[in-house]
Amino acid sequence: MNPSQGFAEQLRQSCITDWNACVQHRFVQEIFDGSLDDAVLRKYLVQDYQFINRFVALLGAAIASADVFAPRVVLSQFAGMVTSDENTYFLRSFDMLGVPEEQRLTPELTAPTKAFQQLMHEAAQSLNYANCMAVLAVAEGIYLDWADQPAKKHLPMPERFEHAEWIVLHANDFFRGFVGWLRGELDRIGPTLDETQKAEATHYFQRAVKLERQFFDHVYE
Repeated sequence: MNPSQGFAEQLRQSCITDWNACVQHRFVQEIFDGSLDDAVLRKYLVQDYQFINRFVALLGAAIASADVFAPRVVLSQFAGMVTSDENTYFLRSFDMLGVPEEQRLTPELTAPTKAFQQLMHEAAQSLNYANCMAVLAVAEGIYLDWADQPAKKHLPMPERFEHAEWIVLHANDFFRGFVGWLRGELDRIGPTLDETQKAEATHYFQRAVKLERQFFDHVYE
């Protein structure tokens, strides 16, 4: 790792190939140009929706393990957004795509979904702020980077709300600010970690990026 970089960027550079593969993924290209097949989007959203429960628990663990009060406020505010605006998007999209109730609530989980759920569970159970923040920085940072690409800002939004709103949910001032804050928190706590703690947080970060790539890939299988 390059010591001249902040901890957040060191982590990202340690798995930059997988990170960039997510940002430039076929799924991203197709959601921007409106050509994404409904079957692919349906599989993606059904599986992605299964993360919300574990994700909110991970936010709770980060809140509980934070070293000072201020981060708890920011994380609590973000938890409120996830359980309102984002949840509403899923429900509206499920209605539009004709996803039955049992598929929304108790679908058969794919291997990448199970693996990412397990990773979030492990990070939460560790009650280690650095581990929790490492996974959160991947889960949100990759989505900001693909949705907020400068090269795509001149493009018109796709016509269907299922495509357009998923982009907008991850390319707005609030979300930019939150991801920037996550990265800033990693930079803040990085120098306070010993080598063992840094290695553990790095392992969580790299596992999360690898699983994000597998998740994008598997919706086309």
